[in-house]
Amino acid sequence: MTTSESRIVPTDLRNEMSQSYLEYAMSVIVGRALPDTRDGLKPVHRRILYAMNELGLTADRPFRKCARVVGEVLGKYHPHGDTAVYDALVRMAQDFSMRSPLIHGHGNFGSVDNDPPAAMRYTECRLQALTSDAMLRDIDAETVDFVDNFDGSQQEPLALPSRIPQLFLNGSSGIAVGMATNIPPHNLGELIDGLLALIHNPEITDTELMHYIPGPDFPTGAQILGKSGIRDAYTLGRGSITMRGVATIETLEQRGRPDKEAIIVTELPYQTNKAALIEKIAELVNDKKIDGISDIRDESDRDGMRVVIELKRDAYPRVVLNNLYKQTTLQANFGANILALVNSEPQLLTLKKYLEVFLDFRIETITRRTQYELRKAEERDHLLQGLLIALDNLDAIIQLIRQAADTPTAKQELIENHGLSEVQSDAILQMQLRRLTALEAQKIEQEHEELLLRIADLQDILAKRERILEIIETEALEIKERYATPRRTIIELAEGELDDTDLIANEKAIILLTEQGYIKRMPVNTFEAQSRATRGKSGTKMKDDDGVEHFLSCCDHDSILFFTQRGVVYCLNAYQIPIGSRIARGVPVVQMLPIPRDEKVTSIVAVSEFTDDKFLVMLTKGGYIKKTPLSAFSNIRSNGLIAISLAEGDQLRWVRRAKVDDSVIIASSSGMAIHFRTDNKQLRSLGRNTRGVKSMKLIEDDELISMDILPSSILDKIADVDEEELELEEAELELENGEIEEEETEETTSVNNSGPWALVITTGGYGKRVPVSQFTLQNRGGKGRIATKFKKKKRKQDKLASLRIVNETEELIMITTRGIIIRQAVDAISIQSRSATGVRVQKLDDADTIAEVALVPATETEEIEDMEEIDAEETEDIDPEDMEE
Repeated sequence: MTTSESRIVPTDLRNEMSQSYLEYAMSVIVGRALPDTRDGLKPVHRRILYAMNELGLTADRPFRKCARVVGEVLGKYHPHGDTAVYDALVRMAQDFSMRSPLIHGHGNFGSVDNDPPAAMRYTECRLQALTSDAMLRDIDAETVDFVDNFDGSQQEPLALPSRIPQLFLNGSSGIAVGMATNIPPHNLGELIDGLLALIHNPEITDTELMHYIPGPDFPTGAQILGKSGIRDAYTLGRGSITMRGVATIETLEQRGRPDKEAIIVTELPYQTNKAALIEKIAELVNDKKIDGISDIRDESDRDGMRVVIELKRDAYPRVVLNNLYKQTTLQANFGANILALVNSEPQLLTLKKYLEVFLDFRIETITRRTQYELRKAEERDHLLQGLLIALDNLDAIIQLIRQAADTPTAKQELIENHGLSEVQSDAILQMQLRRLTALEAQKIEQEHEELLLRIADLQDILAKRERILEIIETEALEIKERYATPRRTIIELAEGELDDTDLIANEKAIILLTEQGYIKRMPVNTFEAQSRATRGKSGTKMKDDDGVEHFLSCCDHDSILFFTQRGVVYCLNAYQIPIGSRIARGVPVVQMLPIPRDEKVTSIVAVSEFTDDKFLVMLTKGGYIKKTPLSAFSNIRSNGLIAISLAEGDQLRWVRRAKVDDSVIIASSSGMAIHFRTDNKQLRSLGRNTRGVKSMKLIEDDELISMDILPSSILDKIADVDEEELELEEAELELENGEIEEEETEETTSVNNSGPWALVITTGGYGKRVPVSQFTLQNRGGKGRIATKFKKKKRKQDKLASLRIVNETEELIMITTRGIIIRQAVDAISIQSRSATGVRVQKLDDADTIAEVALVPATETEEIEDMEEIDAEETEDIDPEDMEE
């Protein structure tokens, strides 16, 4: 076999082509086209910035010719064409290409008209202060890995130790083999806010992060139409974002001629060529595809952009502008494709995924920097310990050195006789005589003590992840405070893209839920106001064995929280609940919420906004009460959320909204009520997974039936309870055993009539208003005070049905177990004392009782109707007994 024959290797052509093309593709993907998630840079950009840092071209140093920088990059790190390097350098200096330029350019670096930059021999550059502080600091502290350059003569970093999410800050675009990336730029301050939100809440979702990072922030400003494209990009990695230039319609004053209308364009979509746009508009006018334009002028200068599009006098400005949006790049789409390298592998990233990768990189860089500083501190302290040993044994060491034949001998004897290391021995031999003074010795001792504290601190940082996260947060906030700028791009609702709430009027409504789980929504004006003691109207059509269980008033934009007896909360928007007529049964709630069949809704609450300064107060059947911030329920999963932990056999029954300075009043079926504050002394704030504390002491066969909140504004009118008076009242109640005469209703004349009042309603249809000042404040866990007494002949079957806090501007809606609804003004009900029995507020059929009570704030458009306006067939005479009351 000849030599030439031995070099021939038989191989399959298909495998060779496949392998070679794959290697080429990966080389383009990793080495050229895709940015790294850690520092957001491609290799050419990273090499330019590193080379400029090596040349000392910081923001406080003079500019240097771009040709010098390009030559440095070509010769040491990037053996490709000089045009590629210079183009990359130019883009990092263009304030219309990058949201926060990394290079400060001096000279002609191009324009939005797509003018080319001047040759590199004319332009000059240096690093921006942001680049030095946020991208290159700590580069010499072993924070990142270095590798050999193309010829092995130099070392270059695999990534820069970036302190900011640079990938999203300035974006990136590139076409690789079989894949491409296109990432829009963002606002620095918003990105840092999102990063800190992730640090504080690792479970945060992409949608929640959008509260901190609402969308891209383009350097050219303009507008973004709609949030759907942003949402797709942040949650899926891909999305089409609609950009629109800023254009206004103005009237131009002309001397000697009538005024003309004009469209003034002041901002363009990102990466839109202004000169090409003007040329395209002129072409459309000449081709008569757009009518109504008489002239186009570019009046842009160094103060800003201004393109004037003059209109003909018979033109409709808005129609012309809409045609410009449709037929030109004045409105364009940005196809976001968030693809970047994660551990040298291309990955499609969501917003949270990218911030998690970047946060992991920051944790790694802080850890490596701390390890580097610790090693340096320990090495310095080791050297200082040797100097201190020398100072403590100064005479012996000087004699040893003088007697030594040469330096190696002296070094060896120091090691053997004094237990010093080679480094310490070298330091002693090199120590100058001036270091032997008392002052210098004191400085060495002081430096040693400071280093010990520094070493302990660095070791603590390495041992605790929270210390590292604190450092990341502190450094990010410093960058934000120094370099963050206001948002330039405005995010608008797209035409035709409206939120659901924008399509629905925020009208008042009532929500009705029956015992068997049928739910519906009805406008409040379905029921006009009626006089008290009338029968009311049918509010729902129910089966014979069904009854109304929950009933509340709200607005259509509110979030409705459904609490079940197991302590789980579900959420629906009010407008999502189907509207039903008065006689409609409604829809099963299990069709709208994933509530198990053996689970029952025990309370529903309407919430307009979820904040930390407002709370939900929860009360269980067993008498346990707690308050939890509303913000804990801002993100309720579709399958529900645990609201309270319950003991075995207990159930969650009532939930109400409250503020920290409010008070709570709780009533039992026997007619007792307790009133105490909701401040941290009586009822401290607890998390969701807690049980709460005892609220009220109940007598035998008694049960809790109602809970309501008193605003803090009226608490100063209420004194603390007199314990002796309370004991006398309880003794009186036990002595009388409920034998109350009818004449007790005459106590009305002696009652203070000032509001607000506690509206007391019994299951038998009797009610009254009691001034809240009569319910004095007590400590949590007591028996309470008398809220009402029952009529003698009704005492056995009558119970307290509801106790609500009302004022004279509100209206009352009551519903019975058979679905009969009545609406009436609160001020139509008499004001009486706590020990009175009340007046009839609704006439009930046999075996029917009051089931639920809801309050509706009165408005100017909802005046109380006179009794004559009520349908005759739905109005009945009042009993003589009620007339006496």
